[in-house]
Amino acid sequence: MSPNVSSSLSSLQLYSFSSLSPAFTLPSTRCYKSTRPHLPPRPTTIAVSSVSTRHKRKSGAKPDNSEARELVRGLMRNFDGERPLISMLNKYVKVVRTEHCFLLFEELGKTDKWLQCLEVFRWMQKQRWYIADNGVYSKLISVMGKKGQTRMAMWLFSEMRNSGCRPDTSVYNSLISAHLHSRDKSKALKKVLGYFDKMKGIERCKPNIVTYNILLRAFAQAQDVNQVNALFKELGESILSPDIFTFNGVMDAYGKNGMIKEMESVLSRMKSNQCKPDIITFNVLIDSYGRRQDFDKMELVFKSLLRSKEKPTLPTFNSMITNYGKARLKEKAEHVFNKITDLGYAPNFITYESLIMMYGFCDCVSRAREIFDEKIESKKEMKVSTLNAMLEVYCMNGLPMEADLLLERARKKGPPFPDSSTYKLLYKAYTKADKKELLDKLLKSMDSDGIVPNKRFFLDALGAFGSSSPASQESAGRRATDSGRLQRSAKT
Repeated sequence: MSPNVSSSLSSLQLYSFSSLSPAFTLPSTRCYKSTRPHLPPRPTTIAVSSVSTRHKRKSGAKPDNSEARELVRGLMRNFDGERPLISMLNKYVKVVRTEHCFLLFEELGKTDKWLQCLEVFRWMQKQRWYIADNGVYSKLISVMGKKGQTRMAMWLFSEMRNSGCRPDTSVYNSLISAHLHSRDKSKALKKVLGYFDKMKGIERCKPNIVTYNILLRAFAQAQDVNQVNALFKELGESILSPDIFTFNGVMDAYGKNGMIKEMESVLSRMKSNQCKPDIITFNVLIDSYGRRQDFDKMELVFKSLLRSKEKPTLPTFNSMITNYGKARLKEKAEHVFNKITDLGYAPNFITYESLIMMYGFCDCVSRAREIFDEKIESKKEMKVSTLNAMLEVYCMNGLPMEADLLLERARKKGPPFPDSSTYKLLYKAYTKADKKELLDKLLKSMDSDGIVPNKRFFLDALGAFGSSSPASQESAGRRATDSGRLQRSAKT
């Protein structure tokens, strides 16, 4: 370990953490969010045109307990895909306003119901209280981007300008993020640099720290070190200052790409900027070193965390369990799990999924199944991701028949019941193992459960074909074509 790196790691504990917000606890294994549009004000005070709608919440506001959220939760509970959402909006037309629609965009955006977001938007435009506002368009552009609907995001940007609104920094940030969710990353990065340059020339659209954070993370993910350094240099010469989100985002991106030297360089830059690390910083470092199986450094950071004023979070332990498992260090992973309860934490469903996967990596399939069965018998809410973890353990250990039996059990008894992610996982595994009979059975089960594989399903599944046999590739190609024909005939 070089002296500079050792100094940076050991000095983590020397920072004062008193000025940091304890409420911010994003796990290091999740995507870093650079911006979070807030709810707009009541329609009577909504600003038009160039005024940004990124308002700060009042200190006493409790959005989770608000009447608006309660109404939206009721609407989402009654929306089952068969009963039109618009009919329910019409039922509550006297009370539904812009803030409710914002929350609906958020809830619908968490699923694949992005088309319903557009229906709600069209419904909004017909209401007497509706006033065209940047905040509405910014939110919709963000939702479309996350769902990979870049063209729809572009259309909304054009629609916004036609409605009389002038784009501001917040809108451009959403548009940049939308492009970065597209599949063609190289093209997207060129496009967003064009927007970035355009923003500099418009007074109301000047890049802010959120803009730089989005771009820095994106280029770090693309492993473009020169562009990252150029953006850092430009940021240093501006009136803006990098914040904790800047450094955490870049370090996380480098760490997930295995670029440890570059990550450590950003850590040193963070120290020289006198930016105090938070729990996210610790989690990023622990996860990154764990992924590279550099457990000496991982454990050094963890010890620094325990000596600091910060406290470990469940993502800290979940990451360590998973990475010890990948290295087949079962005893160490079990020790971390025991430490969770020793420190007074309650394991969450991700903890148990990490434990199941750990035993799968360590060839302890029966122990993984014991934990899975214990979770079912506990009668607590089960996530489909937990079912997927157990199925993946079977598949990685060459037990596709056991995976098929568990799938059938879940389909008949549940919960959790399988969804499209479950079928995608098994489609990849069966294709890789060249299990033609199981593939045919799987497609029939999908048809029976009303899950029609779309283009993205097969594009994602094609990732497994590189290591499968030519016969399997040809067979899977025929299945994708046949399924596409069935889907088209069903529509006609």
